Amino acid sequence: MQIDPDGWLSGAEHIASPNFDQRESAIELLVIHNISLPPGEFGGEGVERLFTNTLDRDAHPYYRTIPQGRVSSHFYIRRDGHLIQFVSVLQRAWHAGLSVWQRRERCNDFSIGIELEGSDFVPFTDAQYKALHELTIALRAAFPIRGIAGHSDIAPSRKTDPGPCFDWQRYLALLSA
Repeated sequence: MQIDPDGWLSGAEHIASPNFDQRESAIELLVIHNISLPPGEFGGEGVERLFTNTLDRDAHPYYRTIPQGRVSSHFYIRRDGHLIQFVSVLQRAWHAGLSVWQRRERCNDFSIGIELEGSDFVPFTDAQYKALHELTIALRAAFPIRGIAGHSDIAPSRKTDPGPCFDWQRYLALLSA
């Protein structure tokens, strides 16, 4: 896997999100998230539809509780390890919201967002750790990544993801092997 000159990863499915804008800072941070729509249900198209502004708010009662807004992430890793890219890494995806990392605000400006299909209450799969590891290696080869953080690390008063079921030790051990 590698990043092409337009910021798209070879080996990933590409589903373009309209929810991005110009990046004006160097990429220094990876932000790990978890998401499932509806919460705790896996395998549907809710996340893809949310990131492409095509979510049918009448398709599930939970969808009506999601604030109207536009969100995206650069990458989404399904439970089976399938990798989808929504936004070029050269663009600024809208994944972190109000956030701070090492006293720098607006983490979207200098980060890449990676969503794992999951929740705070279910362990992630071997396939997801494998895909996340390979993606991280490719991103580190292309950019001067200085840090990796959970969404909860950069927005602790609002977010809990990737949650207590994300095995940071396992992930970091894969990266150091």
